Amino acid sequence: MVSASDSAAKRKPAAKTSARPQLSAVRVASKAAEQLFELLGRQPEGVTGLEKTEDGWAVQVEVLELQRIPATTDVLGLYEVQTDKQGVLTGYRRLRRYVRGASDDD
Repeated sequence: MVSASDSAAKRKPAAKTSARPQLSAVRVASKAAEQLFELLGRQPEGVTGLEKTEDGWAVQVEVLELQRIPATTDVLGLYEVQTDKQGVLTGYRRLRRYVRGASDDD
C-alpha cells in the first residue's frame, strides 16, 4: 500500500522559472540614477519620485545641470527615467529645468 506521503515524495519537483527576481524599489531608483549619470555625464542630486508601471518603473531624478555661486542659483533638471522590471533603462526625458532656490508656487 502506498501512502500519500510516499506518492508526494515520488513527484518531480516543480520546474524553476528562469525569470530574474524583481528588484526592490530602492534598487530600481538607484540603478535609474546611475544609468542617467552614465548617459548625461551629470551628477544626480536625488530621486524625487518613483512609480511602478505596467512595463517596469518610472523614476524621477533631479540632476545638477549648471553649478553656480551661490549654490541657491544652481540650475537643476528634473528627469523621468523609464526602466523595465529589472531596472534597465528603456528611456528618459527632461521634464523641466529650474533654479535650485526657486519656489514651486505659482
